[in-house]
Amino acid sequence: MSHPRGPLAQLRRGHEELVLGLLRKHGPLSRGELGKLCQLSRTTLYDILAGLVAGGAVVTTGPQDAPRGRGRPAETLTLNPEAGQAIGIDFARRAVHVAAVNLAHEIVGSASEPHDADLSWERRVDLAERLVGSLNDGGLRLGALSAIGAGVVGPVGWPEPEDDLEADEPAHPVQSLLRERFGAPVLLDNNTRLAALGEAIWGAAAGGRDVLYLRLSHGVGGGLVVGGALHRGAYGLSGEFGHITVDPDGAPCGCGGTGCLETVASIRAVLDAYRAAGGRADDVPELVKAIRAGDGTALTLLKGVGGTIGGVLAAVCNAIGPSVIVIGGELAETGPALIEPVERALRAQVMPVSRHRVSLRRATLGEAAGALGGIALVLHESPLLSRYPAGPDLAPDLLEDTKQRHP
Repeated sequence: MSHPRGPLAQLRRGHEELVLGLLRKHGPLSRGELGKLCQLSRTTLYDILAGLVAGGAVVTTGPQDAPRGRGRPAETLTLNPEAGQAIGIDFARRAVHVAAVNLAHEIVGSASEPHDADLSWERRVDLAERLVGSLNDGGLRLGALSAIGAGVVGPVGWPEPEDDLEADEPAHPVQSLLRERFGAPVLLDNNTRLAALGEAIWGAAAGGRDVLYLRLSHGVGGGLVVGGALHRGAYGLSGEFGHITVDPDGAPCGCGGTGCLETVASIRAVLDAYRAAGGRADDVPELVKAIRAGDGTALTLLKGVGGTIGGVLAAVCNAIGPSVIVIGGELAETGPALIEPVERALRAQVMPVSRHRVSLRRATLGEAAGALGGIALVLHESPLLSRYPAGPDLAPDLLEDTKQRHP
């Protein structure tokens, strides 16, 4: 479906976004209240509202219990939460996480399920479809989907003009699978970068303009918010903190390097090192139990791992200058045993002028962070995404159509 994109259409779109933003911020408003807040002329405002109501984005309501007085009670307008949903999916290494929000930005559900690391993409999409179907007590209307935001492990690069690739070639096989399964446009990005976006909008770093996010999971990665915008980097390669070398003589890494942070601070690396030192733990919850029981081996190990992480964070801080650092992922569940050594090393190695200006925080969104970041990418209205590309799966006409159906 094609929509005009001339100056007048862009102006109208701006007016629509203004009205929708006010309703999202303030809740139900009368036309008079909207007029005072938006400063549009009465004729323009009423024209914009008529279009939004006709399109189903806004619904009219009347106060049910208003006292009778002179004239009729003022009709109010509000966002229509049934107008459509946006879906976010995080394809982690060993689990699928999904979340959905409605037009009013209310989270209508989230769900997660672990799986084997070698599960095929077809099976992972099957799992995602089943989890999405379980949201909102099975009442999610898939036919109303505006788009899907999905995160995957590793770098996600989009074809550059000089690349010998077809313009519509998917950035990842899961993109085509999701498009076929859900019949909706798909935006794809690195899942840890999306988790950074989620934490910066709704989580531990909400409101931060310069944020460094680090996820310690089966892989180690992160994301950067720089100057109030999510930083993607050339070819989508920002946030690969897990592949900063910390030991030139260390273990080989899956990236092809040697002694990367991921070889020291990933779940597998930490558990392997703990068992090699005589400890017994098959997963992070068992490691957490050992820590809570005062296991000296576990505490000593995490002190060293935390120190290494803190050193990397200090180096990145000296280069980027964030005001907030957020640490997430399963290993963050080890709590002070890991976080305190990280903070000590960070304070010791960051520039003295920054030492007391950087706030280190635990992530708050848990497993849903990446999926929520995918939703933010779909909505594409956060200031953090003001300079962020919309993605290869949304051609201009399709992107405009998505925005019209899901402002």
